Amino acid sequence: MNSTDLNYLFTALSIAYTALEIGAIATAILAVRDTRTPQGAVAWALSLISIPFIALPLYWVFGRSKFHGYVEIMRARKIRYLKKISKNNIPTIKGLSERLSPHAPRCAFETLAEIPFLEGNDVALLVDGVTTFDAIISSIKSAQDSICLQFFIVRSDQLGKRLQKALIDKAASGISIRFLYDEVGCGPTPSSYWKKMQDVGIQAHSFHSTKGPGNRFQLNFRNHRKIVIIDGCTAFVGGHNVGDEYLGQTNKFKGWRDTHLKITGPAVLGIKISFAKDWYWATHELHEHDLAMPERAGDVDVLALATGPADDLESCSLMFIRAINAAKKRFWIASPYYVPDSSVTKALQLAAMRGVDIRIILPQKADHLLVYLAGFACLNDLRLPGIRIYRYHAGFLHQKVFLVDDTIAGIGTANLDNRSFRLNFEITMLVENQTFCQQVEGMFEADFARCKETDTLEYNRKNIISQTVIRFARLLSPIL
Repeated sequence: MNSTDLNYLFTALSIAYTALEIGAIATAILAVRDTRTPQGAVAWALSLISIPFIALPLYWVFGRSKFHGYVEIMRARKIRYLKKISKNNIPTIKGLSERLSPHAPRCAFETLAEIPFLEGNDVALLVDGVTTFDAIISSIKSAQDSICLQFFIVRSDQLGKRLQKALIDKAASGISIRFLYDEVGCGPTPSSYWKKMQDVGIQAHSFHSTKGPGNRFQLNFRNHRKIVIIDGCTAFVGGHNVGDEYLGQTNKFKGWRDTHLKITGPAVLGIKISFAKDWYWATHELHEHDLAMPERAGDVDVLALATGPADDLESCSLMFIRAINAAKKRFWIASPYYVPDSSVTKALQLAAMRGVDIRIILPQKADHLLVYLAGFACLNDLRLPGIRIYRYHAGFLHQKVFLVDDTIAGIGTANLDNRSFRLNFEITMLVENQTFCQQVEGMFEADFARCKETDTLEYNRKNIISQTVIRFARLLSPIL
């Protein structure tokens, strides 16, 4: 290569690097503007300017915390949407200043959900995969009008094919079937799985989290909700995805522990609204019966609290903070991942200081190593009396459940980590009923019996190499 060619090469490289740096600076401005935490904004800005060739692609894949397009499309259809709400007599919540008890836990939950607790529901606790999917498939077979499904992961294994067959058989009767799946979680699922259902009239669509301006390259905004709605009046929500491992059939773990909830009654309305919004984002279709109020079926008060990166507030983390702050006697929680933000950590610390019995159940064995490692550093922040840590030994613990005193139980899809707090679309069912809370208490007691109690000092007992790896894992926790 002669000197002229070298000059051309150096010039081209200089121009490319300058363009990269300009792009990085522009992106750093976006990061400072859009990143929800000051620490995250500073970290991204420094990384983008100092190592743009690494940080720039990472930011556009993992760095953003706002989901562009979802809010805008909902605003564009808001007038039509509000007309439908009015037509179907959907209850709305009063303003905070109008409420009789603004400090009651349910008021904050209702504000976040934009719908009140609805009474008159029947609920059933489903504590394993076999029971859960037997109930779901039985309900699919008995459906008379419509079926709506939404899952983060759907595998083309024995359970996936069993669900597929039940839906295809039901499609022959002519009822409406809509199936929304997350394209990231269902990435390994072959397209033929969906086509087989589409060929018989089932409307199966991906959530399209990469649709919209600025979303093309990102992988952050995953629809983590797991929902089945039958005839608009019965719904299933919880931690189970569709896959054989959720039935405990897994080589990696000796079992699988998960929890789902079956709800029949008016509270299904909140689940239908959540599904309707996601479906409209994915397909531009809004169905009238998605906004119809189900009839009473029992005597339990339930609220569907859907959260996600399109919310004005960080609704998911605020839900956990309010639940912890509401606890007077106990706050028990089971989660597969423990990488909370500082606000949730402080809420747990304060609860322990006022004498609340705090118990946290976590898996003994990891399915996502970096998240698992980061959890050791986070637990190290809970070095206070009254906080008890349990490791579940009878397989992998995947349930997302919490219990506040004898008052409120939460069952849903949200984990105690940054992804659920800020990046994923989640849904949690809040049940305010003493009898049901006693059932959840019994479920927790059975889980404690399958655990080994440890403490918050697990990190301190690691060697220096492990501690260093744990600290690096925690640094990465905002994008895990």
